[in-house]
Amino acid sequence: MTGGEVRAGRRQWWAWAVVVLVVAAAVTPLVHTWLTNPDDQRLVDLDVYRTGGQMLLDGRPVYRYFTPAPQLLPFTYPPVAAMLAVGLAGMSWGVAQWVWTAGIFVALAVTVGFAFREALGTWRKYAPWAFALFMVACTYLMPIRDQVRFGQVDILLVALCLADCVARRPWWPRGFLIGLATAVKLTPGVFLIYLLVTRQWRTFFMAAFAAAVLTLLPFAVIPQDAAEFWFSALLDPERLGANAATTNQSIRGMLIRLYLPDLLTSAIWAAVVAAVGWYGFRGARDAYQAGDSITAVALVGLMAVLLSPVAWIHHLAYVVVVLGAIVGDGRDPVRLRVAAGVWLYYVVPVPWWGVSLKAADIPGVSLVLGKIVQNGFGLGALALVWLLASWVPKRRMLA
Repeated sequence: MTGGEVRAGRRQWWAWAVVVLVVAAAVTPLVHTWLTNPDDQRLVDLDVYRTGGQMLLDGRPVYRYFTPAPQLLPFTYPPVAAMLAVGLAGMSWGVAQWVWTAGIFVALAVTVGFAFREALGTWRKYAPWAFALFMVACTYLMPIRDQVRFGQVDILLVALCLADCVARRPWWPRGFLIGLATAVKLTPGVFLIYLLVTRQWRTFFMAAFAAAVLTLLPFAVIPQDAAEFWFSALLDPERLGANAATTNQSIRGMLIRLYLPDLLTSAIWAAVVAAVGWYGFRGARDAYQAGDSITAVALVGLMAVLLSPVAWIHHLAYVVVVLGAIVGDGRDPVRLRVAAGVWLYYVVPVPWWGVSLKAADIPGVSLVLGKIVQNGFGLGALALVWLLASWVPKRRMLA
C-alpha cells in the first residue's frame, strides 16, 4: 500500500467519524422529543414488548395482560417475540429506552447502506457525506419518526429482510433472517412468496425452515401461550386496535373507512388484494430477473403493507428501500427529482390533513376529498407499486 493510499484511508475514516457526529446531532431533536414525553406516552410499543417478556418471567399468561393505563395495550406478536423480549424485561425502563432507540438507528443505518448501495458506489469519493444525507433524510420520514416515537420494531425487520435479499456474501445462511423476521411479526412472510415466484428455492427452504422452527419452539417452552396466540388472539383483528383508524393505511383499512356493508367490503378487498398482489409480485420477479434486487425488495415491502389486514403508518418503514430503488445509481436527474418528491410526501402528515379537511365540513368538498387525503399514504404506496414495476422493463431493455 502506497503512502497516498494510507493517507486517503485515514481521511475516509475521519470522514466517517465526522458523519457519525453529524447524524447524531441531526437526530438529537427527534430523540429528545420522544424520550422526554410523559412516561405513560413514551415508547408505548416498546412497553408492550417489555411487558410480554415480563409476563414470561413472572409466569403469567402473555396474551391476557395489558400495559398500564392509559394505554392498555395488549401483546399482539407471536410467542417467540415474547421470548426474545425477555432480555428487554431484564433491563430498567430507562436503559431499555436508550438501548432500543440506539438499535432503531443501527437498523436504519444498515437499511440505508443496502438501499442506497448503488448511489454510494457512484459517489464513492463523497460516500460518507452522501450516507449522512440519506440517514438524516430518512430519519425524518414519518414512518421512521414513528419508529422512535413508539419504540417500534419495523425498521429492524426491514433491515433483516433487505440484508437477506441483497447481501452479496452473507455470513449467515441466506433466508434465515427472513425466517426470523416472519416468526417475530408474520407480515414479512410476504418475502416467502417472493422467494417462491423468483424460484430462489434454497433461500426459500431456509426461510421456511427457520420460521417453522421459531414458530414451533414456543409450543415446547410456553405451550399455553403459544396455543392462545395461534387459536385465539390471532383471530381477533380488533386486538390490534381500531381497524378503521386513520393510521391503518392498508387496502383493507382504506376500504373500511368507506363504511360499506361488511360483505361488500370483504369482496372488494379480496379482488383488489388479488390484483395488487399479482401486479406487485410480478414486478418484483421482473426486477429480480433484471438484477435489480433493491427494487424487488421495495415492491415486496410495499406488498407487506398493502396486503395486510392492518398496516399502521410505521409499517411503511419500507419507504426507505423504495427511495433507494428510485435513486438507483444516482446518475438520473429525473429519478433524483422523483425521489425528492416521494421523500417530501412521506415527511409531511398527509393522512392527518385529510382528517382536518373532513372536520372542516366544507359542503361538497370535505367528505370526498378528505377521505382521499386521509388515505394518502396507502394510495401513495399503490402509486409507488405501479411506478417501480413500470420502470423495471425499461431498465431491462437498456441493459
